[in-house]
Amino acid sequence: MNQHIDEQDRRILNVLQWDASVSMDVLADMVNLSRNACWRRIKQMEQNGTIRAKVTLVDPEVAGLGLMVFALIRTNDHNPEWLNAFEKAVRTLPEIVGAHRMSGELDYVLRVRVADVKGYDRFYQRLISMVPIADISASFVMEDLKDNTALPLI
Repeated sequence: MNQHIDEQDRRILNVLQWDASVSMDVLADMVNLSRNACWRRIKQMEQNGTIRAKVTLVDPEVAGLGLMVFALIRTNDHNPEWLNAFEKAVRTLPEIVGAHRMSGELDYVLRVRVADVKGYDRFYQRLISMVPIADISASFVMEDLKDNTALPLI
């Protein structure tokens, strides 16, 4: 699905990415469109998949999940059975908040949210019990310099 985002949609999305709870009247004023035109454009973007979801972002510290970990994974096994087991583990383990198949020396990078190092170890034990992994190393995030969900729609 390769949708085109025109300038008016871009302005709407730039506002909604930072605050999806903004009222339609305020949004219409911010992007210089009528309320109805804004609403129609949003509904169209929801229907065509440009807008995938409207979510609430929870502060990880408040939720008791203050440690972000990047788990760097290499596998020696690239057969369909291994891939299915790995994908099932990714879907099953709620600590995994992002999973990416990579080019280059790494096969996968997982973004993992846990309370602390002991929480990561519990996660690690569950992951390796679900799927064999040739090599896994973890990097613990010491400080978030930038972490947002907004795409650069400039």
